Amino acid sequence: MKPATILITGASRGIGRAAALRFAREGYHVAATARTDEEGLLRLSDDISAMHGSCRTFLADAASYSDMESVIGALLQQWGHIDILVNNAGIASLGLFTDMNPSDYEQLISVNLLSVLHCCRLTVPSMVEQKSGRIINISSVWGIAGASCEAVYSASKSGVNGFTRALAKELAPSGIAVNALACGVIDTQMNRAHLSGDELEELAEQIPAGRLASAEETADAMWQLSRCPVYLTGQIIAFDGGFL
Repeated sequence: MKPATILITGASRGIGRAAALRFAREGYHVAATARTDEEGLLRLSDDISAMHGSCRTFLADAASYSDMESVIGALLQQWGHIDILVNNAGIASLGLFTDMNPSDYEQLISVNLLSVLHCCRLTVPSMVEQKSGRIINISSVWGIAGASCEAVYSASKSGVNGFTRALAKELAPSGIAVNALACGVIDTQMNRAHLSGDELEELAEQIPAGRLASAEETADAMWQLSRCPVYLTGQIIAFDGGFL
């Protein structure tokens, strides 16, 4: 029996890195991508090797169809199949929409939404052929509720949610589950880069759970979702400590 395989985009740090380590511990062959963080990918590869796991890393832009075509082509050639695709690559931007340049919001939409479309378009045919597979899209509660000063980010994640629901209907007859994990405030480097310590504390006070989630428990939620029956599909699962 061939080992199970997983491809995670944006995996050099944060949620993606935690997910890569979690699935590696469970015996998965892990493929991880990052756009520029080569050092982070090397650290991830070393950490997985230290636990006697299997890992391939790629410096590739998830928003580039040609980059991901090369990555996924190489993986299918070596492994023959990709069992789980985790679309995790994403960026954030804080500020008024009218203060954003068109190039800024075009990039945000490209990274947060087009990357999901690209990776699914390239991975789905092999999943359909084997009549199995799981796609987990990392979304946000702001894609459900919307957030002031994060209008384009909210729009991109709302797009991910709509795409998740629609693609799930297309792929259900092939035994492929497509779901989104709509994250609340996760304690990641990206959030700490955009929010001050005081702002993070204020957010934590608004969350019924009383704290931010860790990247590791978010990865555990992904693992649990990957274990669910494929009948669970087309769902936008809020992982937010009761925030919404």
